[in-house]
Amino acid sequence: MARKMNRRDFVKTTAAAGLGFWVAGRGSWAFGENVTSPHEKLNVGFIGTNHRAGDDLHDTVGTSLVNVVALCDIDDNYLGSAAKQFPKAKTYNDFRKLLEQKDIDAVVIGTPDHTHAVASAAALHLNKHVYCEKPLTHTVHEARVIQELTAKYKRVTQMGTQIHAEGNYRRVVEIVKAGVLGPVTEVHVWCGKGWGATKAPTQAQPVPPNIHYDLWVGPAPFREYNASYLPENWRRYVPYGDGTLGDMACHYMDLPFWALDLGHPTKISAEGPPIAVDCWPEALAVHYDFPARGELPALKLTWHDGDKRPAAFSTWPKSAQAGAGVMFIGSKGQMFADYGSHHLYPEETFKDFVAPPKTIPASVGHHKEWVMACLKNDPSATTCRFAYSGPLTEAVLLGNVAYRSGKTLEWDAANMKITNAPEAEQFLHYEYRKGWEL
Repeated sequence: MARKMNRRDFVKTTAAAGLGFWVAGRGSWAFGENVTSPHEKLNVGFIGTNHRAGDDLHDTVGTSLVNVVALCDIDDNYLGSAAKQFPKAKTYNDFRKLLEQKDIDAVVIGTPDHTHAVASAAALHLNKHVYCEKPLTHTVHEARVIQELTAKYKRVTQMGTQIHAEGNYRRVVEIVKAGVLGPVTEVHVWCGKGWGATKAPTQAQPVPPNIHYDLWVGPAPFREYNASYLPENWRRYVPYGDGTLGDMACHYMDLPFWALDLGHPTKISAEGPPIAVDCWPEALAVHYDFPARGELPALKLTWHDGDKRPAAFSTWPKSAQAGAGVMFIGSKGQMFADYGSHHLYPEETFKDFVAPPKTIPASVGHHKEWVMACLKNDPSATTCRFAYSGPLTEAVLLGNVAYRSGKTLEWDAANMKITNAPEAEQFLHYEYRKGWEL
């Protein structure tokens, strides 16, 4: 499924393939004028209409600032249900057709991981604003290309890490940045989910009549239909998802990335069970080394999922022994945080703690922030824009590269090279099926 490419090949191949596929024969409008709606509402097309995509549809419509002008789903039942709610919207099974609809200003992408990048790239090439679910892409290479396209087209973007908009994350970031914990040199992130498997489906099953399966497979290597893939267990399998790491790390690692100004790691290694063909592990630990950032010291960050936990977990206070969370370890103290709470330790040291002033304003809402930025045509107005969430996604997915390669990776982010194990670069990307170029 994978092939070896260097950075120059990456850029050359995707640029040529993407421009040829999405622009040829479509006239100047494909790169043309700013398509932001001149009206008070944003014309939005939704790629995916149920499950997480359904939540995105609901939350975007809830801003009262959008017109739902297009809907796409590979499941006719889901699509039909959404169409009843929005009868004026045009409907599609193929998102490539949806993107040709000229009155669309922006798209919301809630598909499985393996089509995030292809849909996002196509929308950016057509000058549309983009909201895409996490992880931003399925591969490290895709994450870098999407960042480059975002910089080129200057569209408004947002990755679907909704917790970023909640007040608790903002208070945690303020505490860390105020130096309350002292210099932070170690962070542990964990999540008890287990999107893994020990064996991929091998039995071909009849495709249900409501499912457009070939469109669902999209750019990925084709595997015969099996009900184990749809509607959500695709996360367990390499061709379509990115395991627990891909599902949850963009949420939980987002917090230390934000609080500690993290960027690209320089070294990555992973611990998990023996590799199973086409499957992600049921439990994984990933170790990241991040370099110093200005006055901030070098940092070791470890991700744990499934039943894996930090070595010191059982010695931590009960309030930190949660099913998922983040532990910051600094020279003056420690802090546990999850989606809705945070606690400082030692408790005796911080019994009279007074929180620093609020410097990060309350969010209007993750989806509304994006919609308002689109209406203003201000790419800098979103907090999880692809310039931020792209490096986060790259770091997350490098953990999967380390696991699949069985190597400790020394990462040259500027050149997209694994300097000590070039054979591991085959896991940075894969060969797309014809017709689904980035």
